[in-house]
Amino acid sequence: MAVTAAMIKTLREMTNAGISDCKNALTAADGDFDRAVELLREKGLAAAAKKAGRIASEGLVAALISEDGNKGVLVEINSETDFVAKNADFKAYVASVAKQALNSSAAETEALLAEKWVEDESVSVKDALVQKTAIIGERIDIRRFVRFEKSGSGFITSYVHGGGRVAVLLEVETESTDPVVTETAKNICMQIASMSPQFVTKDEISAEVLEKEAEIAKQLTLTEEAEKAAANPDYKKKNETIIANISKSRAEKQISEITLVSQGYVRDSELPEQETKGKKVYTVGDYLNYAGKQAGSPIKVKRFARFETGEGLAKKEENFAAEVSKAMMV
Repeated sequence: MAVTAAMIKTLREMTNAGISDCKNALTAADGDFDRAVELLREKGLAAAAKKAGRIASEGLVAALISEDGNKGVLVEINSETDFVAKNADFKAYVASVAKQALNSSAAETEALLAEKWVEDESVSVKDALVQKTAIIGERIDIRRFVRFEKSGSGFITSYVHGGGRVAVLLEVETESTDPVVTETAKNICMQIASMSPQFVTKDEISAEVLEKEAEIAKQLTLTEEAEKAAANPDYKKKNETIIANISKSRAEKQISEITLVSQGYVRDSELPEQETKGKKVYTVGDYLNYAGKQAGSPIKVKRFARFETGEGLAKKEENFAAEVSKAMMV
Protein backbone atom coordinates (compact mmCIF):
# COMPACT_ATOMS: atom_id res chain seq x y z
CA MET A 1 0.00 0.00 0.00
CA ALA A 2 1.31 3.44 -0.95
CA VAL A 3 2.01 5.74 1.99
CA THR A 4 0.67 9.27 1.44
CA ALA A 5 1.66 12.58 2.99
CA ALA A 6 -1.75 12.77 4.65
CA MET A 7 -1.19 9.40 6.32
CA ILE A 8 2.21 10.50 7.61
CA LYS A 9 0.68 13.71 8.94
CA THR A 10 -2.04 11.79 10.77
CA LEU A 11 0.44 9.39 12.37
CA ARG A 12 2.65 12.29 13.44
CA GLU A 13 -0.31 13.94 15.15
CA MET A 14 -1.13 10.65 16.88
CA THR A 15 2.40 9.89 18.10
CA ASN A 16 4.51 13.07 17.79
CA ALA A 17 7.19 10.93 16.16
CA GLY A 18 9.41 12.23 13.34
CA ILE A 19 8.33 12.36 9.69
CA SER A 20 10.80 9.74 8.48
CA ASP A 21 9.97 7.47 11.43
CA CYS A 22 6.24 7.71 10.67
CA LYS A 23 6.82 7.00 6.98
CA ASN A 24 8.97 3.94 7.73
CA ALA A 25 6.46 2.62 10.28
CA LEU A 26 3.52 3.00 7.88
CA THR A 27 5.47 1.33 5.11
CA ALA A 28 6.43 -1.59 7.36
CA ALA A 29 2.81 -1.88 8.58
CA ASP A 30 1.42 -1.67 5.03
CA GLY A 31 -0.67 1.36 5.98
CA ASP A 32 -2.15 -0.16 9.15
CA PHE A 33 -2.20 2.71 11.66
CA ASP A 34 -2.56 0.52 14.74
CA ARG A 35 0.41 -1.60 13.70
CA ALA A 36 2.41 1.52 12.78
CA VAL A 37 1.83 2.93 16.27
CA GLU A 38 2.95 -0.38 17.75
CA LEU A 39 6.14 -0.31 15.68
CA LEU A 40 6.89 3.23 16.84
CA ARG A 41 6.21 2.28 20.44
CA GLU A 42 8.53 -0.70 20.11
CA LYS A 43 11.28 1.69 19.10
CA GLY A 44 10.37 4.10 21.90
CA LEU A 45 9.42 6.82 19.45
CA ALA A 46 5.69 7.03 20.10
CA ALA A 47 6.27 7.51 23.80
CA ALA A 48 6.94 11.18 23.22
CA ALA A 49 3.26 11.80 22.49
CA LYS A 50 2.22 10.77 25.99
CA LYS A 51 4.70 13.21 27.44
CA ALA A 52 3.56 16.21 25.43
CA GLY A 53 1.06 17.39 28.05
CA ARG A 54 3.41 17.25 31.00
CA ILE A 55 4.97 20.31 32.63
CA ALA A 56 8.63 20.85 31.72
CA SER A 57 9.91 23.57 34.04
CA GLU A 58 13.30 22.20 35.06
CA GLY A 59 16.28 21.86 32.75
CA LEU A 60 19.32 23.92 31.89
CA VAL A 61 20.38 27.21 30.39
CA ALA A 62 23.62 27.24 28.42
CA ALA A 63 25.87 29.70 26.63
CA LEU A 64 28.19 29.30 23.67
CA ILE A 65 30.60 31.84 22.16
CA SER A 66 32.20 31.54 18.74
CA GLU A 67 35.98 31.11 18.66
CA ASP A 68 36.50 34.66 17.35
CA GLY A 69 34.24 36.16 20.03
CA ASN A 70 32.03 37.78 17.41
CA LYS A 71 28.92 35.68 18.08
CA GLY A 72 27.29 34.25 21.17
CA VAL A 73 24.10 32.47 22.11
CA LEU A 74 22.01 31.58 25.15
CA VAL A 75 19.57 28.66 25.09
CA GLU A 76 17.08 27.26 27.57
CA ILE A 77 16.11 23.60 27.31
CA ASN A 78 13.47 22.38 29.76
CA SER A 79 12.88 18.95 31.24
CA GLU A 80 10.30 17.71 33.73
CA THR A 81 12.72 16.93 36.56
CA ASP A 82 15.99 18.20 37.92
CA PHE A 83 17.23 14.59 37.86
CA VAL A 84 17.14 14.55 34.06
CA ALA A 85 18.73 18.00 33.91
CA LYS A 86 21.80 16.52 35.60
CA ASN A 87 21.96 13.62 33.15
CA ALA A 88 25.06 13.57 30.91
CA ASP A 89 22.99 12.72 27.83
CA PHE A 90 20.69 15.70 28.46
CA LYS A 91 23.66 18.02 28.99
CA ALA A 92 25.19 16.85 25.71
CA TYR A 93 21.88 17.52 23.95
CA VAL A 94 21.72 21.04 25.41
CA ALA A 95 25.26 21.69 24.14
CA SER A 96 24.21 20.53 20.66
CA VAL A 97 21.17 22.84 20.67
CA ALA A 98 23.46 25.73 21.64
CA LYS A 99 25.71 24.86 18.69
CA GLN A 100 22.66 24.73 16.43
CA ALA A 101 21.43 28.14 17.60
CA LEU A 102 24.87 29.74 17.34
CA ASN A 103 25.23 28.80 13.67
CA SER A 104 21.57 29.34 12.77
CA SER A 105 19.95 32.27 11.00
CA ALA A 106 16.63 31.62 12.75
CA ALA A 107 15.20 34.39 14.89
CA GLU A 108 12.40 32.35 16.50
CA THR A 109 12.18 28.90 18.07
CA GLU A 110 9.73 27.60 15.44
CA ALA A 111 12.16 28.48 12.67
CA LEU A 112 15.00 26.80 14.56
CA LEU A 113 12.92 23.62 14.98
CA ALA A 114 12.37 23.45 11.21
CA GLU A 115 16.09 23.48 10.41
CA LYS A 116 18.21 20.41 9.70
CA TRP A 117 19.69 19.03 12.92
CA VAL A 118 23.36 19.90 13.35
CA GLU A 119 24.19 16.36 14.52
CA ASP A 120 22.25 14.55 11.75
CA GLU A 121 21.06 16.47 8.70
CA SER A 122 18.70 13.66 7.72
CA VAL A 123 16.28 14.86 10.42
CA SER A 124 15.00 18.23 11.57
CA VAL A 125 15.71 19.83 14.92
CA LYS A 126 12.11 19.05 15.89
CA ASP A 127 12.45 15.39 14.89
CA ALA A 128 15.66 15.12 16.92
CA LEU A 129 13.85 16.67 19.87
CA VAL A 130 11.08 14.08 19.68
CA GLN A 131 13.63 11.28 19.49
CA LYS A 132 15.53 12.64 22.48
CA THR A 133 12.28 12.91 24.44
CA ALA A 134 11.61 9.23 23.79
CA ILE A 135 15.13 8.19 24.76
CA ILE A 136 15.33 10.23 27.97
CA GLY A 137 11.78 9.42 29.02
CA GLU A 138 10.57 12.92 29.89
CA ARG A 139 9.10 15.82 28.01
CA ILE A 140 11.84 18.11 26.71
CA ASP A 141 11.28 21.59 25.28
CA ILE A 142 13.56 23.95 23.41
CA ARG A 143 11.97 26.93 25.10
CA ARG A 144 13.96 29.93 23.87
CA PHE A 145 17.26 31.24 22.61
CA VAL A 146 18.92 34.58 21.95
CA ARG A 147 21.86 35.22 19.67
CA PHE A 148 24.19 38.24 19.60
CA GLU A 149 26.45 39.18 16.70
CA LYS A 150 29.07 41.80 17.46
CA SER A 151 28.85 45.20 15.80
CA GLY A 152 31.74 47.63 16.14
CA SER A 153 34.70 47.24 18.46
CA GLY A 154 34.67 44.97 21.48
CA PHE A 155 33.56 41.39 22.00
CA ILE A 156 30.82 39.06 23.23
CA THR A 157 31.21 36.99 26.38
CA SER A 158 29.09 34.86 28.68
CA TYR A 159 28.75 33.53 32.20
CA VAL A 160 26.92 30.46 33.50
CA HIS A 161 26.08 30.16 37.20
CA GLY A 162 24.88 27.29 39.33
CA GLY A 163 25.67 24.54 36.86
CA GLY A 164 23.19 25.88 34.35
CA ARG A 165 20.53 27.59 36.48
CA VAL A 166 21.38 31.11 35.29
CA ALA A 167 23.26 32.24 32.18
CA VAL A 168 24.23 35.69 30.91
CA LEU A 169 25.22 36.87 27.44
CA LEU A 170 27.02 40.21 27.24
CA GLU A 171 28.30 42.46 24.47
CA VAL A 172 31.05 44.85 25.55
CA GLU A 173 32.15 47.82 23.47
CA THR A 174 35.73 49.03 23.90
CA GLU A 175 38.90 49.81 21.94
CA SER A 176 41.13 48.35 24.66
CA THR A 177 42.64 44.87 24.65
CA ASP A 178 44.00 45.21 28.19
CA PRO A 179 43.31 42.12 30.39
CA VAL A 180 41.34 44.38 32.76
CA VAL A 181 38.57 44.48 30.12
CA THR A 182 38.09 40.71 30.30
CA GLU A 183 37.94 40.84 34.09
CA THR A 184 35.48 43.73 33.96
CA ALA A 185 33.21 41.85 31.55
CA LYS A 186 33.24 38.82 33.86
CA ASN A 187 32.30 40.97 36.86
CA ILE A 188 29.47 42.66 34.92
CA CYS A 189 28.12 39.24 33.92
CA MET A 190 28.12 38.21 37.59
CA GLN A 191 26.30 41.45 38.47
CA ILE A 192 23.61 40.71 35.88
CA ALA A 193 23.25 37.12 37.05
CA SER A 194 22.89 38.24 40.67
CA MET A 195 20.79 41.39 40.39
CA SER A 196 18.59 40.72 37.32
CA PRO A 197 18.55 44.18 35.69
CA GLN A 198 16.14 44.70 32.82
CA PHE A 199 17.85 47.57 30.99
CA VAL A 200 21.40 48.86 30.48
CA THR A 201 20.55 52.55 30.94
CA LYS A 202 17.46 54.60 31.70
CA ASP A 203 17.43 55.76 28.06
CA GLU A 204 16.22 52.28 27.04
CA ILE A 205 13.09 52.50 29.20
CA SER A 206 9.94 53.57 27.40
CA ALA A 207 8.01 56.66 28.45
CA GLU A 208 5.05 54.40 29.23
CA VAL A 209 7.07 52.38 31.77
CA LEU A 210 8.47 55.54 33.36
CA GLU A 211 4.98 57.02 33.69
CA LYS A 212 3.68 53.80 35.20
CA GLU A 213 6.45 53.72 37.82
CA ALA A 214 5.81 57.37 38.65
CA GLU A 215 2.08 56.72 39.12
CA ILE A 216 2.74 53.64 41.31
CA ALA A 217 5.12 55.68 43.49
CA LYS A 218 2.59 58.51 43.80
CA GLN A 219 -0.28 56.19 44.77
CA LEU A 220 1.91 54.44 47.34
CA THR A 221 2.83 57.76 48.93
CA LEU A 222 -0.80 58.91 49.01
CA THR A 223 -1.86 55.59 50.57
CA GLU A 224 0.74 55.96 53.31
CA GLU A 225 -0.45 59.50 54.02
CA ALA A 226 -4.07 58.34 54.26
CA GLU A 227 -3.13 55.51 56.63
CA LYS A 228 -1.18 57.86 58.91
CA ALA A 229 -4.08 60.34 58.99
CA ALA A 230 -6.56 57.58 59.79
CA ALA A 231 -4.39 56.30 62.64
CA ASN A 232 -3.72 59.74 64.13
CA PRO A 233 -6.33 62.56 64.03
CA ASP A 234 -3.60 65.09 64.83
CA TYR A 235 -1.40 64.02 61.92
CA LYS A 236 -0.52 66.92 59.64
CA LYS A 237 -0.61 65.81 56.02
CA LYS A 238 2.29 66.66 53.75
CA ASN A 239 1.65 69.27 51.10
CA GLU A 240 1.54 68.49 47.37
CA THR A 241 5.14 69.56 46.78
CA ILE A 242 6.52 67.19 49.42
CA ILE A 243 4.27 64.40 48.15
CA ALA A 244 5.60 64.96 44.62
CA ASN A 245 9.23 64.93 45.82
CA ILE A 246 8.76 61.70 47.80
CA SER A 247 7.01 60.09 44.85
CA LYS A 248 9.76 61.15 42.47
CA SER A 249 12.45 59.77 44.76
CA ARG A 250 10.61 56.46 45.04
CA ALA A 251 10.19 56.12 41.29
CA GLU A 252 13.86 56.93 40.66
CA LYS A 253 14.91 54.30 43.19
CA GLN A 254 12.78 51.66 41.50
CA ILE A 255 14.14 52.58 38.08
CA SER A 256 17.72 52.41 39.36
CA GLU A 257 17.10 48.89 40.66
CA ILE A 258 16.18 47.60 37.20
CA THR A 259 18.82 49.59 35.29
CA LEU A 260 22.27 47.99 35.14
CA VAL A 261 24.50 51.06 35.24
CA SER A 262 22.47 52.57 38.10
CA GLN A 263 22.47 49.47 40.29
CA GLY A 264 24.72 49.32 43.32
CA TYR A 265 27.79 47.34 42.33
CA VAL A 266 27.73 44.06 44.26
CA ARG A 267 31.51 43.64 44.46
CA ASP A 268 31.96 47.01 46.13
CA SER A 269 35.42 46.26 47.53
CA GLU A 270 37.01 46.66 44.09
CA LEU A 271 36.81 50.43 43.68
CA PRO A 272 39.39 52.57 45.52
CA GLU A 273 37.90 54.92 48.10
CA GLN A 274 39.01 58.03 46.22
CA GLU A 275 36.89 56.94 43.25
CA THR A 276 33.66 56.84 45.22
CA LYS A 277 33.66 60.60 45.85
CA GLY A 278 32.13 60.12 49.27
CA LYS A 279 29.41 57.72 48.16
CA LYS A 280 28.40 55.04 50.61
CA VAL A 281 27.46 52.77 47.70
CA TYR A 282 28.79 53.14 44.21
CA THR A 283 27.14 51.98 41.03
CA VAL A 284 27.97 49.71 38.14
CA GLY A 285 28.44 52.89 36.12
CA ASP A 286 31.10 54.04 38.60
CA TYR A 287 32.85 50.69 38.29
CA LEU A 288 32.81 50.84 34.47
CA ASN A 289 34.30 54.35 34.54
CA TYR A 290 37.07 53.23 36.88
CA ALA A 291 37.80 50.09 34.83
CA GLY A 292 37.92 52.19 31.66
CA LYS A 293 40.60 54.39 33.21
CA GLN A 294 42.63 51.29 34.07
CA ALA A 295 42.21 49.88 30.56
CA GLY A 296 43.08 53.15 28.86
CA SER A 297 39.82 53.23 26.92
CA PRO A 298 36.12 53.51 27.86
CA ILE A 299 34.30 50.24 28.56
CA LYS A 300 30.62 50.23 27.65
CA VAL A 301 27.94 47.60 28.08
CA LYS A 302 26.18 47.54 24.73
CA ARG A 303 23.54 44.91 25.55
CA PHE A 304 22.92 41.81 27.62
CA ALA A 305 20.53 38.89 28.02
CA ARG A 306 19.85 36.85 31.14
CA PHE A 307 18.14 33.45 31.21
CA GLU A 308 17.10 31.64 34.39
CA THR A 309 15.86 28.08 34.13
CA GLY A 310 12.09 27.85 34.37
CA GLU A 311 11.46 31.54 35.02
CA GLY A 312 7.84 32.35 34.30
CA LEU A 313 6.84 28.70 33.96
CA ALA A 314 4.38 26.91 36.21
CA LYS A 315 5.97 24.33 38.45
CA LYS A 316 4.55 20.84 38.71
CA GLU A 317 2.83 20.37 42.06
CA GLU A 318 3.51 16.96 43.58
CA ASN A 319 0.77 15.36 45.68
CA PHE A 320 2.16 12.17 47.17
CA ALA A 321 -1.12 11.11 48.81
CA ALA A 322 -3.00 11.50 45.53
CA GLU A 323 -0.35 9.51 43.68
CA VAL A 324 -0.59 6.64 46.18
CA SER A 325 -4.40 6.66 46.00
CA LYS A 326 -4.30 6.60 42.22
CA ALA A 327 -1.82 3.71 42.19
CA MET A 328 -3.99 1.66 44.54
CA MET A 329 -7.02 2.05 42.25
CA VAL A 330 -5.19 0.59 39.23
